[in-house]
Amino acid sequence: MKKSKINIFALALAGALVVGSLAGCGSKAAETPAESQKPAESGAPAAESSKPEESKTPAAAPAKDSIIIATENETPSLTVEGHNAVAGDYMNRLTHNGLMKTGMDLEPELDLAESIEADANDPLIWHVKLREGVKFHDGTEMKAEDVKASLDQARVAPQVAQYTKTVTEVTIVDDYNIDLHTATPSATLLSDLTHHGNYIYPKALIDSGNDFNANPIGTGPYKFKEWVFGDKLVFEAFDEYFNQDEKAAIKNMTWQVIPEGSSRSIALETGDADFVVEVATTDLPRLEANPDITVLMVPGTSHNFLMINNERAPFDNQLFRKALDSAIDKESVVMGALDGLADPVYTQVPMGFKGTSEENINSYDVEKAKQYLAESGIDPASVSFSVICSNDQKARCAEIIQANLLEIGIKMDIERMDLATYLDVTAKGDYDASIGGYTSSTLLAYLNGVFHSKSINASNKTRTNIPEVDALIDKASATIDEAERIGYLEEVTALLNDNTPQIPVYQDTVKRAYNAKLGGVEVSASGTLFFNKVFWTE
Repeated sequence: MKKSKINIFALALAGALVVGSLAGCGSKAAETPAESQKPAESGAPAAESSKPEESKTPAAAPAKDSIIIATENETPSLTVEGHNAVAGDYMNRLTHNGLMKTGMDLEPELDLAESIEADANDPLIWHVKLREGVKFHDGTEMKAEDVKASLDQARVAPQVAQYTKTVTEVTIVDDYNIDLHTATPSATLLSDLTHHGNYIYPKALIDSGNDFNANPIGTGPYKFKEWVFGDKLVFEAFDEYFNQDEKAAIKNMTWQVIPEGSSRSIALETGDADFVVEVATTDLPRLEANPDITVLMVPGTSHNFLMINNERAPFDNQLFRKALDSAIDKESVVMGALDGLADPVYTQVPMGFKGTSEENINSYDVEKAKQYLAESGIDPASVSFSVICSNDQKARCAEIIQANLLEIGIKMDIERMDLATYLDVTAKGDYDASIGGYTSSTLLAYLNGVFHSKSINASNKTRTNIPEVDALIDKASATIDEAERIGYLEEVTALLNDNTPQIPVYQDTVKRAYNAKLGGVEVSASGTLFFNKVFWTE
């Protein structure tokens, strides 16, 4: 079998303020703060490239013109602004583009923007030059009015608010130039623009009331063809894609929804699928032993946790939350539910980013958990709650957590729920607890999405509302000086560790498995994969 693995990865803090301009096709920032250029201080050396040997485009076009991708979760929406789900992001990357995109190194790169330059005299204005000749799937050309209309619409969409409100106003200079205005100097603008919530629609379709969930017209490398709910989504390569060097090599693409992990693996083994996005850890040894399958693994930024509703008793009690945190054996969860293919975590934010702090963390200590419980004034016999799980892996994690909590007298039930329903009820706060996760390419994006009160009813599913936390996140987001910004990040992380609004459990490994005849497969620590770059080698 051909394997491509990375065992050590040092995360870089991307998405910080760029001074100067961005120019050239696919180029990165001309000048970025030091933390976006150096490995994070995690004690690990920088990783080698995860790109398999066959990643160079073949000289001749491959004969095979279709690919079937097996995925666990069906997207809740094909719109770019109506969700904040990883499953939806996969679809949005096929059909749409933003001014910026996230590269394999987690740094923002130019996409529909030809250049972005901070105003020399006013730090609240950014000058953007758009690429000329970019076509939407309906044949119309993308211009400044489309960008303005899209960003204006995104700014009022609650599901993606943490990424779309940095830009307070868009002014049109001419057809290919716009100015972006921010309320304060922003260290997050470029990374915010990479988020799918800021992808670009045609203004004419926005004005006409087009249903972008049924007709997701964008500028992306693939055009939408069909969605059979609960079964599959079908796409076709867009021949007029603006970046001809990255034009889709495989004409027909089908995403097959297969919720059960072993069924996805079997589909790959039998040839009914060519690529598995979410690989069941229990099947990895068998897949690795198969010479016709390539397995790719990269330590990731996906932070996973027992998500608890801080607005409901007893989770509104800080000492009770600390008791839960101290009672859960994270190493046992990783070994028992994930076969060791993850890292146990104890901080409220992902490891590896500058600004992460271990100050005030709770370690696994059953006696300490009992002490916290006694101090909380809550009788464990009076506590019984349900934890929502949207897939098999989460359910396995919940079973171990369930046993841990019984040791301190707390009863927890396990409830299975499909992804779309889970996303809906947790966003509304209509739940007690869930096994959740959040993937981000920057620490600031994580903090804004998971803990800032502006993200309540969206991605702040613990419904954390701490004014001091909000203030520190806002200060960090508006601070250009690297050392000062990192200081705010460490301060807010330590504060969150003490408050314990959620129970951190593990940081996952990005796992992909696919037909060994596929080339061009490359995945980042945040799970980014550009399927338009994937091709058949024979």
